[in-house]
Amino acid sequence: MSQPLSHYRNILSIVGGIVRVRVPQGDENRASPARFRDLASLRKADGETVLAQVIRIDDDVVSLQVFGGTAGLTTQASIRFLGHPMRVICSQNVLGRAFNSLGEPMDRGPALGEDRRVDIGGPSVNPMRRVMPSRMIRTDVPMIDVFNTLVESQKIPIFSVAGEPYNALLARIAIHADADVVVFGGMGLIFDDYHYFRQRFLDAGVFAHTVMFANLASDSVVERLLVPDMALAVAERFAVEEGKRVLVLLTDMTAFADALKEVGISMERVPSNRGHMGDLYSQLARRYEKACDFHGAGSVTVLTVTTMPGDDITHPVPDNTGYITEGQFYLRDGRIDPFGSLSRLKQHVIGKSTREDHGALMNTMIRLYAGARDAQQKRAMAFELSRFDEKLLRFGELFETRFMDVSVSLPLERALDLAWKTLAECFEPQELLMRQQLIDKFFPGKQQQPGEETPADSMA
Repeated sequence: MSQPLSHYRNILSIVGGIVRVRVPQGDENRASPARFRDLASLRKADGETVLAQVIRIDDDVVSLQVFGGTAGLTTQASIRFLGHPMRVICSQNVLGRAFNSLGEPMDRGPALGEDRRVDIGGPSVNPMRRVMPSRMIRTDVPMIDVFNTLVESQKIPIFSVAGEPYNALLARIAIHADADVVVFGGMGLIFDDYHYFRQRFLDAGVFAHTVMFANLASDSVVERLLVPDMALAVAERFAVEEGKRVLVLLTDMTAFADALKEVGISMERVPSNRGHMGDLYSQLARRYEKACDFHGAGSVTVLTVTTMPGDDITHPVPDNTGYITEGQFYLRDGRIDPFGSLSRLKQHVIGKSTREDHGALMNTMIRLYAGARDAQQKRAMAFELSRFDEKLLRFGELFETRFMDVSVSLPLERALDLAWKTLAECFEPQELLMRQQLIDKFFPGKQQQPGEETPADSMA
């Protein structure tokens, strides 16, 4: 039921981006105009208006989180409660467009004022309406497709540190992923990073089915909290109403968590761990749990970047994230680490919607690379190496060059073929300890030596 848009001027305090205002309690015939998560409009003395969101209600004192900052705002400002939560434009016209952290177009394209808007920040899907994940999302990144397959409706982060090429990896996944719609949400991006993503999407010809939401480093910190909710609300509408397979890419969730921390400190809440509030887990889970394969409709898959301050996996953000998500990808030294990375849903697709040799080949490659790492340590400590150790070392070098580097791009089938080729260059068939049936079917008939010219060399 809509509420009359009355003006309120009883502002009690302005701290950081938080405004506290006294709102008279409604009587039994009239509800209070302030509701949790609803929007309010604040009118400054010079006539400028800014948006805010209700984030706490204590009896007749309402706390508002102001978007765009409180510069120029005084206790003489007037407040109107709009009676609805934050909304985002959601129609076919958002494809190929870029929006700021308030959902307004930032690409100088045509206005979308008449297009449909939907509420953001709603609840996640009823588990009874979810479908068991069974389809793979191809990314053409061998360390993902072959070794830790990304599954439709999965929620999974990329754990990294500042300076790693996670933006390049995320852009590559957006370009090569076999999704109907890609929704990108950037939080705290410098303008160069925003321009990099946009230009990569344009150059690759995928911008027509991509939607971008960007909170730049120069924008208000509190606006950063809206980006995941807007991206996920748009993704849900495309998945539920149009049956699309939607891939949501978010970077960086640590910037999102830092914004939560800043708001909590402004509200004088007691921090729980390293300055983060006690509800950090719930706040992250509310976003990640939007990933879903909808019964009778499409799906939403969520892939994020989570930077780890000081490469500390025990930091509250990656630590809480690990309890929510279904695995993780570790990006270190420009490579996806095969040992720290894990996809807990890959067993639903490997060997079922992929080639029969996929599972055995994946396990054999990782086992032999682990042996190569051990051989590297033996060589570093000047131990005597066996002939098999020498083979492992040669295999380790080829594995890192052909598969681990994030710049390598190969379709799954070609990556599997290259894996067999790499094994044949380094080992005898009986040294692989694999089922003979698979060796007879897939092992190359002639072992190639590294550097030898073959028609398959282009796959390297």
